[in-house]
This record gives sequence, C-alpha cells and structure tokens, in this order.
Amino acid sequence: MPSTPRSLASPRVVNIHDLRHLAQRRLPRVVFDYLDGGAESEVTLRENCRIFDDVTFRPRQAVAIPECDLRTRVLSGDLAFPAILAPIGYSRLMHPGGEVAAAAAAEEAGLAYTLSTISGHKLENVRAASKGPVWYQLYLVGGREVAEAAIDRARRAGFSALVVTIDTPVAGMRERDPRNGMKELLGGSIFSKLPFLPQMFTRPRWLVSFLIDGGVPKLENIVIPGKGPMSLMDVTAALARAVVTWEDIRWLKRIWTGPVVVKGVLTADDARRAVDQGAAAMVVSNHGGRQLDGAPATLRVLPEVVAAVNGQAEVLMDGGIRRGSDIVKAICLGARAVLVGRAYAFGLAAAGKPGVARALEILRQDVERTLRLLGCSSVSALNSSYLNIPKHW
Repeated sequence: MPSTPRSLASPRVVNIHDLRHLAQRRLPRVVFDYLDGGAESEVTLRENCRIFDDVTFRPRQAVAIPECDLRTRVLSGDLAFPAILAPIGYSRLMHPGGEVAAAAAAEEAGLAYTLSTISGHKLENVRAASKGPVWYQLYLVGGREVAEAAIDRARRAGFSALVVTIDTPVAGMRERDPRNGMKELLGGSIFSKLPFLPQMFTRPRWLVSFLIDGGVPKLENIVIPGKGPMSLMDVTAALARAVVTWEDIRWLKRIWTGPVVVKGVLTADDARRAVDQGAAAMVVSNHGGRQLDGAPATLRVLPEVVAAVNGQAEVLMDGGIRRGSDIVKAICLGARAVLVGRAYAFGLAAAGKPGVARALEILRQDVERTLRLLGCSSVSALNSSYLNIPKHW
C-alpha cells in the first residue's frame, strides 16, 4: 500500500473527523454543505451517528490474539474488511479525480466500490480504475430506455452487481443547498451566480482545479436519446418522474444477469418484499439522512430487517459510520458489511485518492483494534453477545 502523505498522516489526521475538517477547509461552502448536510432539520442525519452511543461493548478479557482476521465475503466477493464504498453523487465537484480516484483507492484497500448514476466520470473509466469488485447504483432518471442502456454498458464494462435505490420518489429538501446557491452553481447564468462567487474565491485551490477540469460536469452515464448526457441541473426534476416500484425491481431482475441489491430498506415489510422480488442483498439505509427527515437511524432498525430476512439475502447497512467501532457494532447486529459514504468522501474532498486511502486505512485500523480489545479474533466470530443492546430495541 502506498505510503501516507505527511499532510494526511498522524498527528494531523487521526480520525475521520480530521478529514472532515480538511475537506471543509478546501471546499467552498456550497460544495462542502452539499456533502455534509442532510434534509430539513437534519434530525435523521444526526441520529444516524448518535445512535451508536446507545450500544456499548461487552469485551472478553485476557484473550491472546496472535492474528486478527478482518476479511469477509459479500455477494461472493472478498473484502479485506467489512466495508464497501457507497455511491456518492457529484463526487467530481469535490475533487476532479472523483469516482475514478475513489474506485482506485478501494481496490488498493481490498474493498468494493459503488458508482452512483449521478457520476461525472464515464462508468467505463471508473471500472477500468479498479481490478476489484465495482457495483453500479441505478436511478431510473430518464426512464427505462435510458436505464437499460446504462445497465448494458455496466454489464459490458464488468460491473458485478446492480444497486437499485428505492427511497428517492423526490429529492429531499436539503435546506443548506438553496441557501448556498447550489442551483446557481450548477446551471444558473453568470448573473445569478454573482451573489455566491465570494465563497468560491476563498477556496482558490478548489476553484483552479474545478475550472481546469472543465467546470460542472455532465452526467456521462445518463444519456438521453437525441440529447446526450443529462446536466446536473436536470436531475432533481428527473428524479420526481422516476419513482422505483417493486415492478421495476422485477423488470431489472429480468434484464440484469448479476445480483441485484435493493438500497433504502427500513422496515421488515420492505425487507420481505425485496426478498420476494429476488434481491440478493439489501442495504438498510435512509440515504444518509438526506431524504425523509425523521426516518429512523439505520442501526436502530437493522435488527428488525435482519430478523425479517432470516438469511434469505445478505443484509448491509449504511449511515453514520465514522469509526471502525461503528462497523463492528453493525456486524454484531447482523450486517454482513457496511457501506461508508461521507467517511471516504471527506478524504476525497480533502486530498483526492490519497485522502480516500487514508480514510479507509483509518477505518481498517479501527476495526482491527476494536476486535483485539473485544477479545475477538475474526469478523466472522462477531455476534450480539459482544454488545450491550438497549432493552427497548
């Protein structure tokens, strides 16, 4: 693994919160708040992180562990530790390397990467950046014809799984974005941008790299017949016309030959529906607190979903992961692995590929240290007996 640049090494960067601080220093407010923010009052965003404090550990002491095995398998793919890089839209706004840099860092860490439909890099280029497993996350923006063309490209490029997001009937109201001028940055006239330009000039390194990279990227993986790639400005309206139904899941199962992962499950009923439609895996997810504010924290509903699935599909979880101990708690409660989003995106925004690599290194070291402190020699041996779980759960 490449050595860590001094700017990202300890003591400057010790945890994910340090990477968040560096990202905040590098990005203009409009871009940082897009990454950092959530929907409405951001109750769910905060609760995703806070809920981990409700669950404490029950360690086994005086246990010698010569070797600690962090490996796991998800959808028949090997992971160096139980984490997958989650799909994050607009990544190229955070750093020109965007999804390509993140996929390459995931491969070096021995992890899978998930590419968002709302990507500034062509899916073929992202797939070429990693020899490891790469999944494609799908929105039905543009309709079935556009989606089917993207799925065919993903199949030919070698993506190994299709992730279907089901919690975006409309875009959530992320109040930081209109206040900061996100709409104007993405597609307004030069005059509409004027009130928001000062924040850009306070981040000259970001601004120079953004302009050299060509400014706001087109969405190269949403190609509208006769029009070409969709613009970022058009995505919000397109999402409102692209509600994913269970019938769509059945259709996707027919046209995609690999495993289908349903992302956005928060109840036992939806978990069973996903199994009934043939999902190989599902992600317990509230979209990082960016959609329905007041939705439950994902760790809180994870046991309900695991019980409902009863081993018929693999259960993954995202939301609020900032430390390796968070990953361990999710595994103890039944998740096969977690998806990490903001944790690696802060690293991407701070320093590109080396920043992502540093974020993943921090999480891996955290997981190993937590297992050793628990007296547990492998991820596969984790279970709820290592936790004190609130009685009302």
